[in-house]
Amino acid sequence: MCDNCGCGDPEVISVEIRESLFSANDRTARHNREHFARHGVRAINIMGSPGAGKTALLECTARTGRFSACALSGDLATVNDAERLKAAGIHCEAITTGDACHLDAAMVHAAMHGESFAEAISKSDIVFIENVGNLVCPAAWDLGQAANVVVLSVTEGEDKPLKYPVAFNRVDVVVVTKCDLLPHLPGFSIAALRRAIRDVAPAATVFEVSSQTGAGLGDWHGWLQRARPE
Repeated sequence: MCDNCGCGDPEVISVEIRESLFSANDRTARHNREHFARHGVRAINIMGSPGAGKTALLECTARTGRFSACALSGDLATVNDAERLKAAGIHCEAITTGDACHLDAAMVHAAMHGESFAEAISKSDIVFIENVGNLVCPAAWDLGQAANVVVLSVTEGEDKPLKYPVAFNRVDVVVVTKCDLLPHLPGFSIAALRRAIRDVAPAATVFEVSSQTGAGLGDWHGWLQRARPE
């Protein structure tokens, strides 16, 4: 159970308290959004299940050298993903959430006001916010981002968007990862997955990629180029 939002135990927090939590979070998110705007950067919230390939996708993106970017990486207990992104050449600050199964606006606010990150953001035009691996809670919390991206691997099943509609119906982009594994998944239908995405997120752009082979990454990078501030 998350100590912040009480997910998993409906008797812990009432509707009124949940509304109060979201109200405070939304105020901080608006402040974050103003902060990103002052620095001339676009913040992109990257969501997905554990192991979906979020960090691998950002590693490949960083190594192209095409983007001036920094990152905030959320995890319950380690800084492993942040270290991977640093090794790929992107300035990254880790946010260790403990029991919280999602990032919130206050966590992002505190991290981006650290001295080293403040310098990095001044030299960037994109801030990647790699959320905690979870397809439930992160979708409900505004962080001040300009766009939402869900990373979904083909190994998770073609019905994942139908199982977690809240995560998908608020996204701008769905990146379908690990497509190099498709020959080894004879029962999987990419067409069925696209139909499921269309059912819950009809306006979302869908990219099919492989971080191992590089297939499809050019389209994803093109979207990022268009998402950068003028």
